[in-house]
Amino acid sequence: MDRWQAMQIVVKVAETESFAKAARLLQMSAPAVTRAVASLESLLGARLFVRTTRSVKTTEAGARYVEDCRRILADIADTEAAASGAHATPTGMLTVTAPILFGQMHVLPTVLEYLDTYPTMQARTFFVDRSVDIIEEGIDVAIRIGHLPDSGFTAIQVGSVRQVVCGSPEYFKRYGRPTTPADLKHHRIAASTSVWSLPEWRFADNQRVGIGAVLQCNTNEAAIAAAQAGWGLTRVLHYQIGPALAAGQLQIVLDEHEDAARPIHVLYPEGRHAAAKVKAYVDLAVTRLRQALSR
Repeated sequence: MDRWQAMQIVVKVAETESFAKAARLLQMSAPAVTRAVASLESLLGARLFVRTTRSVKTTEAGARYVEDCRRILADIADTEAAASGAHATPTGMLTVTAPILFGQMHVLPTVLEYLDTYPTMQARTFFVDRSVDIIEEGIDVAIRIGHLPDSGFTAIQVGSVRQVVCGSPEYFKRYGRPTTPADLKHHRIAASTSVWSLPEWRFADNQRVGIGAVLQCNTNEAAIAAAQAGWGLTRVLHYQIGPALAAGQLQIVLDEHEDAARPIHVLYPEGRHAAAKVKAYVDLAVTRLRQALSR
């Protein structure tokens, strides 16, 4: 096995933290991947990974080596792409992931515009309310809401979004408006039980209110529908109720107690060495999302 292929294997093992996952992504057998790493460690005279029954982590020397490999492989790919013209014209399939409602409302229009601009391209959207493993699931670009862990990926902030408590005008006429977070204990709550939800609602100045939700909804859409129907209050991200706010169907309360806004990023793994299809989409998405979120 040549050094270039061994570097690819080492980088993929480090990214997936698994020999088996790396083997699947590289379309190799797990024993072949294990042998390649062992052979490289023997050649270098240094341990690159710490292996346990549950995980694979880079050693200090391994982390440095992986970063050097990424740089070398990226330079090679960039040189080959420049020679072949691959960076000049977007080609192939673009896969984009985002949270469900944000994806439908804001990301899908950018994908449609992208396909109109580059008619030879194909695209796949993957809108789910969970954090997707970009490497494992073959994602080109991810739109993420919330603070990001240190991943080594390129992240461009395009805006931020508030988490708000809302209800219908009819509900407030019948039950009154809460003026402090503590007042929520005396109101009917329709709470989302999605991956983003918590058993307590947090507000500014470290105020926390335990939510004993009478109605638990597995989707944000259902919780919003309950609030629109005048049944109770719910808490969602501001963009999710934009149309209902504009139509006067919902009103925000406790806005002076809101916690800090959550950042929204466009995230992709290749940085400046990204393929033309990724660079073109990122440029378009960043511009359009910043415009939409500034309104």
